[in-house]
Amino acid sequence: MTFEEARDYLLQRARELGLELEVLAVKSRELAVQAREGQIEEITQASQGGVGVRAVVAGRTGYAYTEELTPEALDWVLQEARENALLQSETGGFLPAGGALGQHDLLGEGLSAPLEQKRQKALALEAGLRADPRVQQVQMTRYAEYETQATLGSTRGVFGAFRNGYALLLTSAVMAQGQSLKQGYEFDLAKEFHALEPGRTAQVFLQNTGRLLGARPLKTGRYKAYFEPKAFAQLLGLMGWFMLSAKNVLEGKSLLAGRIGQKVASEIFTLIDDPTLPGGLASRPFDAEGTPAKCTVLIERGVLRTFAHNTETARKMGVENTGHAARSYKGVLGVAPTNLFVEPGQGVRLDNGVVVTDLMGLHAGANPISGEFSLQALGLWVERGEVAYPVENFTVAGNFLELLSAITALGTELEWNPMMGVVGSPMVEVAELSFAGA
Repeated sequence: MTFEEARDYLLQRARELGLELEVLAVKSRELAVQAREGQIEEITQASQGGVGVRAVVAGRTGYAYTEELTPEALDWVLQEARENALLQSETGGFLPAGGALGQHDLLGEGLSAPLEQKRQKALALEAGLRADPRVQQVQMTRYAEYETQATLGSTRGVFGAFRNGYALLLTSAVMAQGQSLKQGYEFDLAKEFHALEPGRTAQVFLQNTGRLLGARPLKTGRYKAYFEPKAFAQLLGLMGWFMLSAKNVLEGKSLLAGRIGQKVASEIFTLIDDPTLPGGLASRPFDAEGTPAKCTVLIERGVLRTFAHNTETARKMGVENTGHAARSYKGVLGVAPTNLFVEPGQGVRLDNGVVVTDLMGLHAGANPISGEFSLQALGLWVERGEVAYPVENFTVAGNFLELLSAITALGTELEWNPMMGVVGSPMVEVAELSFAGA
């Protein structure tokens, strides 16, 4: 069967059995082309997919999935979900009502170039790096593309499908200057294959990693901090989103619980999640429950306006659903961001302090439940508005909510980072943070 036929079969069988059922079918495809020493080292292609169901029986919710699209497998997954629901002790489960959502193609011809052109992208990226004599080792250069198709339907009337994807150039290399060695990475993402430019990606890597060569130890102290977009996006994607998830609020894990309508950040800070963003890497027409996509302002001029909800968390908290339901066909219902970004500001003017260019060890050094972080970092020492020299061997520490409240300026342009979800940030100036170094 096709996914559409499997969806229709399951919904028909569920109706015959008087069962409330939601069907999510997902198919994903990945291509990776890796270059090494002027040759294509490896080309890998993979696809996977399956059908996951959520069944509600007398207020109890059960899940099951299958990757085999035969009537026998689909009958089994239906029975398994029903039995799993009956095993649950918690009641109150439900499926949201909905309607026709349409068929949406958010990718179009974006990744349709011939394979040979994709091979050339990877080779050109490596060649651009090796042209610089400071590059001692190119550890990896890769072109990759990802495509996902999702089909959703339920006995409550939800019915729709969409496709999305993106292309990626990624590299990791080591640069040297005298005795100084620095390993770095760089990436570029786009919805359109032809928007990727290997020469540009190579030059950005050489600039961003090369400027850190010859770094000096940073003296311990409290300094003004300037987070470059990539670094702040990583911190925001891990710490900020965790606190804003209504699921974590209900589980007693969020420092923001009970603070709707209160000031939780600097008045120049606005945080938005927008699944309708044109060309957004994580854009989608509806969420995993069929709630139509809409832009949500989570924090507005420093004031917490809402948490991110699916229908379940919204009902429990008695508020409006924000359409952030998420699950894989193998998983259970959760909450996840789409295109999460900080609204740009009026610009940042460097003064004296530390430009934080890279953060390391986020999962080990940042605790989103307590809000505390202590992270190894790389950066640049700034004096009188000019970069004086690169700095290393230091950690930056603080509390994430205190950091948000201490933001004093925001850059004018967004940069997107896919490392902790799809997160966009401008440069962020923070009045003062603790730096531990030499």
